Amino acid sequence: MRIIDLALKDIQQLVRDRKALLFLVAMPILFTVFMGIMLSPPAPVSDARLPIGFINQDQSGTLGAAFRSLLESSEAVKPIEVAQSTAENNDATRGGELVRDGKIAALVIVPDRFSAALLADEPTKAIVIVDANQQAGQTANSALSTATNRLLGAIEAARLSTANQPEKFDTALQSALAAWQKPPIGVTVETLNAPKEEKNPALGGFKQSAPGMLVQFTIFGLTTTATILVIERKSRTLQRMLTTSMRRWEIIAGHLLAMFTVVLLQQTLLVVFAQVFLNVNYLAQPLATLLVMVSFGAWIAALGLFISTIAKTDEQAVMWSLLAMFILTALAGAWFPLDVTGQLFNTIGHLTPGAWAMDGFQNIVVRGLGLASVVVPALVLWGFAALFFGLAVWRFKFE
Repeated sequence: MRIIDLALKDIQQLVRDRKALLFLVAMPILFTVFMGIMLSPPAPVSDARLPIGFINQDQSGTLGAAFRSLLESSEAVKPIEVAQSTAENNDATRGGELVRDGKIAALVIVPDRFSAALLADEPTKAIVIVDANQQAGQTANSALSTATNRLLGAIEAARLSTANQPEKFDTALQSALAAWQKPPIGVTVETLNAPKEEKNPALGGFKQSAPGMLVQFTIFGLTTTATILVIERKSRTLQRMLTTSMRRWEIIAGHLLAMFTVVLLQQTLLVVFAQVFLNVNYLAQPLATLLVMVSFGAWIAALGLFISTIAKTDEQAVMWSLLAMFILTALAGAWFPLDVTGQLFNTIGHLTPGAWAMDGFQNIVVRGLGLASVVVPALVLWGFAALFFGLAVWRFKFE
């Protein structure tokens, strides 16, 4: 009971400190969102082709629509409808303004009787407005030339194939145009002896930042929890407790329980926030998540207790806590996945407990693994917890 009373005293002391709550809860949430946005891959572009305006004045023919279909199948440009003006020459003027403003790469105007002229071998031209000095204009010009050649090629192919059966010309023309839009032969280019690029699933936005900031700010929380014994020394509360019937192990256990409770509550809040608002699915394996949280919390509490036994002042407690946060967080892969750092850094990182905590969390939220995947990380964390607890007990005996 005295252990619980001491733990409750420490927790109440921390809860009354609004600055501590800011660093334990608000700052981790803000950094999780910020880092998640920074680490998220750019949104894929739905259609990266250059827009070109298209006006079809040849409403009675079919080749204007066929010309547009050929442009739609292009990998470089995409035709967009531009409203046709009723006044003469207004289309060209307005199209020039759109091209100059960069809203479209080019404007194509298919004139009236375009289809009839082509089929009768009469001279006719589509009007193209483009800035040939710009890269976009050059690309659009090339795509338009390709589509024009395909249209003329389809007409010629239809004529040759139906020389003796002119009544089948329209059908042959449609088949030729369809062949250009969906060529029966495709080409796949493969580079021999080139290593395949493997996408690291851990690079995905919030699935990296959520466990990473949880690890970082849980360690950062030591700046508040590790000052407990320092404050008790200043207020001489510790000396008074040592003169009571409370044994040393009970005092240590009380402080350790308080630190563990605070750390576990902090982790719980961050896990719930990431689950609800960031779609980081910790609850896909709730038992595995709880095991990693408890194991990581045990190590953090033991580390905080150890720091509080070696720090003589508040400044020293903060200094040791910040030093632990920066070194252990960087080596843990909380800011970036260890998988992208190379084998040497990865190996060094896994000499620290934080890397094993990151492994445990990411096995759940990134790799979709189950309870068995976090057993080894949990055992390693408990091993570090036992080590630092033993150091804290050893150091506490000489206070």
